[in-house]
Amino acid sequence: MSNSGTLYTVSAPSGAGKTSLVKALIDTLSDVQVSISHTTRAMRPGEEDGVNYHFVSQDTFQDMLAKGAFLEHAEVFGNWYGTSQAWVENTLANGGDVILEIDWQGAQQVKRLMPHTQGIFILPPSQTALRQRLTGRGQDDDSIIDGRMAEAVSEMSHYVEADFILINDDFDEALIDFAAILRGQRLQQGKQQQRHKTLLQELLK
Repeated sequence: MSNSGTLYTVSAPSGAGKTSLVKALIDTLSDVQVSISHTTRAMRPGEEDGVNYHFVSQDTFQDMLAKGAFLEHAEVFGNWYGTSQAWVENTLANGGDVILEIDWQGAQQVKRLMPHTQGIFILPPSQTALRQRLTGRGQDDDSIIDGRMAEAVSEMSHYVEADFILINDDFDEALIDFAAILRGQRLQQGKQQQRHKTLLQELLK
């Protein structure tokens, strides 16, 4: 038994509220961190290295990839993204929980390498609500929204691969459910036995 933390993958279609829920959870619970990915894309205005991403060169990324440094990686629009396996393992070993905000393909990669990973899939309350959220951003025309909706439906079919499903209808309720997942995992007998070893010894004298 180990007092190691738990690794979570959190997946969702665009517009389901994944990023907002994860940020709110980090503000709500202690001992949980979001993994900061390495990327080869250029830093955007307002971003900070080591905060938003670890910004690295193509050569550095490919060297890390060749050395097996990434728990998962993907190429998106010509830029590479990857999750540091060493950082994840060290954080878990020190008792912290780790969240990977990741698509379903990445979640599959992680689950294969670390079978004890807990997958969480966030879904909108309806297709209508999802379309309204995407439209409400005011950034895209109808044809792009239609494309994103079609992609979202395809992505949402992978909810069956997750261990937990959150329906983000009411944000506050979804956040309570999100926190309950992590709290429940922390209350497992094995983790509690390690965390409260001295107390349990005292109680059983």
